[in-house]
Amino acid sequence: MLVRAIALSLALLIGIGVIIPLATDYTEAGPHKHRKHRRHHRHYKKYSRTWWRQYHRRMRHRRALAARKRELRLQQLRLASQHDAEKAVSQGNTVSKDTQVKAKTAESSTPALLPSGDPVPAGWKQAKSSAAELQFRIDNSSGAQVGSASISVVGPATAGGGNKTVGGVPTTSLRREVINRMIRENGWVVNDYQKEIAGQQVYVVIAQSQGSGGKVVSRMFYFTEVDGRIYSVATNSPVEESERLAEESEKVINSLKSRAHQPQRAAVKE
Repeated sequence: MLVRAIALSLALLIGIGVIIPLATDYTEAGPHKHRKHRRHHRHYKKYSRTWWRQYHRRMRHRRALAARKRELRLQQLRLASQHDAEKAVSQGNTVSKDTQVKAKTAESSTPALLPSGDPVPAGWKQAKSSAAELQFRIDNSSGAQVGSASISVVGPATAGGGNKTVGGVPTTSLRREVINRMIRENGWVVNDYQKEIAGQQVYVVIAQSQGSGGKVVSRMFYFTEVDGRIYSVATNSPVEESERLAEESEKVINSLKSRAHQPQRAAVKE
């Protein structure tokens, strides 16, 4: 009896020792079911106040992503430029400082001109431009930049006409272009009107946008027809400088119109 009891006890201990590890392995290797959490998207009525808030939030997020991508790209370009400069130095192909100073002096001494050939208003300095757009930096009397301006060709004039047209193009179409631009740049249109400059009607759109630090920036757009083409003069400045830039923009319009039928020394290409 004693031997039988000992044998049964040993058999039970061995069985338990085998069953427990197997049960543990099967339990750990078994499928784990996780609850799927569904994201519930809220649906708002289109063009409602909440819809616009969500829309502007998405636009801000996209602009932030685009800005980060641009910053990363600029860093890559700077590193590549630095690498090229170091490589040029190592190869002995360096450019003397005198040559660089002379190039900068020649560039700064070149007078900026309007498409009519007239000199730009005081404080306007030509910035990076393209074949279809002239860009200017606007400085105050102390030399600090207070705004920017651009002169571009919107398109050709058409044969149509009317009170609410510029070169045959309806002012509603021009206003829509400004609205679309303001939507992209987180701005809004304040007012629009027509006024007479140099004997012709000019269409003006006044807008605003949000600048750095939440400061409101004045945006002004002038549209006029000159020699079969529709020109746009756009300015960007703080609100306190808007009156000055409005006067200077009208001088630019007047210059374009007064030289419309004279040989131009500089022209904006379409």
